[in-house]
Amino acid sequence: MKNKKALALLFTANAISGFAQGISMLAIPWYFTTELNDPGAFGTMYAAVTFLTIFWSLYCGTLVDRFPRKNIFLIASLSGGAILLAVALCGYLTGSIPVLLVMFVFAATMFNYNIHYPTLYAFGQELTTKENYRKVTSYIEIMGQSTSVLAGAIAAILLSGTDNGIFDLLGIKIHLGFDIPKWNLHDIFLLDASTYFIAFALILFIRYTPVEQLEIDRESIYKRVLSGIKFLKERPMIFLFGNCSYNIFVILLVEIHLLLPLYVDRHLHEGADVYASSEIYYALGALLAGFGTNYLMRFMNEVKAIIAKMLLTTFVLVLCAFTQSVGVFFAISFLIGITNAGTRILRVTWLFHHIPNNLIGRTGGVFHVINILLRSGFIALFSIPFFSQGSNITWAYFICGVFVLISALPLIVYRKQMEM
Repeated sequence: MKNKKALALLFTANAISGFAQGISMLAIPWYFTTELNDPGAFGTMYAAVTFLTIFWSLYCGTLVDRFPRKNIFLIASLSGGAILLAVALCGYLTGSIPVLLVMFVFAATMFNYNIHYPTLYAFGQELTTKENYRKVTSYIEIMGQSTSVLAGAIAAILLSGTDNGIFDLLGIKIHLGFDIPKWNLHDIFLLDASTYFIAFALILFIRYTPVEQLEIDRESIYKRVLSGIKFLKERPMIFLFGNCSYNIFVILLVEIHLLLPLYVDRHLHEGADVYASSEIYYALGALLAGFGTNYLMRFMNEVKAIIAKMLLTTFVLVLCAFTQSVGVFFAISFLIGITNAGTRILRVTWLFHHIPNNLIGRTGGVFHVINILLRSGFIALFSIPFFSQGSNITWAYFICGVFVLISALPLIVYRKQMEM
C-alpha cells in the first residue's frame, strides 16, 4: 500500500484528538441534564448550532476540494486546541465556566467535526488506490473506535469519580484501592486542548505523494458548490444512495448528544457510569465492525450489507423503546455500534468508487446539508418538554426506529441500479 507512513500518522492524529474530544462531548450533555437539570436548554442550543452548520458544511466541502488536506487539518487542530485552552483557563481562573462558554465549546467542536471528517476521508482517498478503499476506511474506524473505548472508560471515571475506590464500568464494579475525584469541566477541556496540539504536531510530519493528480477547481465558491450539486443531479442513484444511507447517522448524532443522557437519567434512573459505559459498548461494537466488515463483504455487496444494517438498527431502536433493563441497553448500544460503524465504512467505500477525489468534498457537503436539516428537525422535535418527562424519551427512540426503516426502503427498491 502506498503512503503507509502518512496514513499511519493520519490515523494516529485522528485517534489522539478524538480521545479527549469524545470525553468532552459526553460531558457537556450530561452536565446540562444532571448538573443544570435543563436538557431543554441543551436541546435548543444543539438545534441552533446544528442548523448554523448548514452554511459551514457547504463551505467546508469547497475547502476540502480546493486546498491541501494536510493544511486544513493543521488549521483545524490548532484552532480547536486554542479555543479549548482559552475556555479551560477561564475555568481555572474563575473557578467555574459560564454556561455560554460551555455552549461555545460544544458549538466549536460541532463546527470542527464538519471540517474534520470530510477532510479525513478525502485525505484517505487521496493517499489510497481504489483496491484499498475499504481497507483504509476500516482502519480509520478501528483506530477511532479503539480510542473511543478508552475515552468512554476514562469518561466513566471522570464524570462521576469513584466511591471509596470503587467505580462501575460496563456494569462491573472495579476496586481501585484509591479514590479518583470527579473532574470539573475545565479539567476535561484542558485535556481535550492538549490532544489537539499533539495531533497538530503529528500532522506536521506527514509526507505523501497523491495516488492520482486531479485538476483542482479554482473557480468561485458559488460555482464550486454548484458543480457538486450538478454532479449529483446528473447521477440520481448516487444522490439517493448518499442520502438514504446517511440517515442512519442523523439518528446516531441525535441519540448520542440529546436522547442518550435523558434515556439513562429519566428512564433507566442510572448515573454517569452507565451513561459513559454505553459509549464503550457502542465503541466495542464499532470496533468489531471495523475488523469484520471486510469478511462480511465475502457474502454480500455494500448496498445489501447497508440495508441489512439499517433494518437491524430499526429493530434495536424500537427495542430500546420497550425495555428498561440496563443489560439490554448495553447490548443495544453494542449493536448500534456495529450497524453505524459498518454502514459508515461501506457507505464511504461505495462513494469513493463512484465520486472522483476532486469532487468528494463538494458532494459530501450536499449530503451533509440535507443531513443537518433532518437532524435539526429531530432535535427541535425531541427538545419539546414532553420527551424529557418521565419515560417519554422512549417515544423518541420509537420515532427514530421508524425513520431508519423508511430510509431503508428506497435502497431496497433501487438496489439493483445501485449495485451496478
